[in-house]
Amino acid sequence: MLRILILATALATPLAAEPLALTQVTEWKAVYGRIEARDRLPARARIGGTLVTLTVAEGDSVTAGQELGRIVDDKLGFQLSAVDAQIETLTAQLTNAQTELQRGEDLLKRGVSTAQRLDALRTQVDVVSGQIAAQTAQRKVLEQQAAEGRVIAPVAGRVLDVPQAAGAVVLPGEAVALIGGGGFFLRLAVPERHATHLHQGDIIQIETPTGPAQGTLARLYPLIENGRVLADVDVPGLPDGFVDARVVVRLPVAQRSALLVPAHAITSRAGLDFVTLTTPDGPVARVVVPGQRQDINGATMVEILSGLQEGDEIGAAE
Repeated sequence: MLRILILATALATPLAAEPLALTQVTEWKAVYGRIEARDRLPARARIGGTLVTLTVAEGDSVTAGQELGRIVDDKLGFQLSAVDAQIETLTAQLTNAQTELQRGEDLLKRGVSTAQRLDALRTQVDVVSGQIAAQTAQRKVLEQQAAEGRVIAPVAGRVLDVPQAAGAVVLPGEAVALIGGGGFFLRLAVPERHATHLHQGDIIQIETPTGPAQGTLARLYPLIENGRVLADVDVPGLPDGFVDARVVVRLPVAQRSALLVPAHAITSRAGLDFVTLTTPDGPVARVVVPGQRQDINGATMVEILSGLQEGDEIGAAE
């Protein structure tokens, strides 16, 4: 009997009424953003020649300094052979000059030769030694040029484009591959009328292929082009499978006042939406026109476009 009395009392006690007040809500603008690489650097050929090997394709991940291909210039091999032959000739001349110098020193000790003749022999040895040093330095230059036939990745990232193919003839400075690195971000082109409502550090709502995500407005560019303001958004874990892919981004562009009620306070009957109000005469179900849903502090709220006014007391839904 006691449990029955407690239950009856609870049923007879109405839920506390909630006075309706204006709430500041954020107005969102849906725009498209592009997934872009922070750095786009070409891996260029440093020498001209034939691209004999190419080890990457579009979409491959590379590390900084990785070899992407190799360019061979046949003229460098011939020049190296010519320098080697010249060094061999000069080495033989140096050996002969050193022998003549030794003979001259022996003759000078015997009084047969003169000091002037000995100085000429020393000069000849020094000249040939200098020529050998010059040819050795020239050989190092050619070796470095041959080593520069390696096409290396300037940064770590993903290969975006490979405009060359193995066997192609490339010129010095020509791009062999385009590397996107330095991380990926969203680039937005926002209409200039909304630019004044954006601030660095704003939280941006993003709809990625893997689901909803949030990003931070990292930079606003001051230059306006074609009525658009460029902005960069940092998004943790942004997918980089497709560069320049477009995703939907929602920007906070304004604040406005709205009447919001909890989603559970709205009931639907016969195609109409009702909200139960608490009045001095008792509960009254009033027809309303609901609008967008808003998430306020983790609670789902619905904007009421018409049918209610500020100060109405929301009661329990029927």
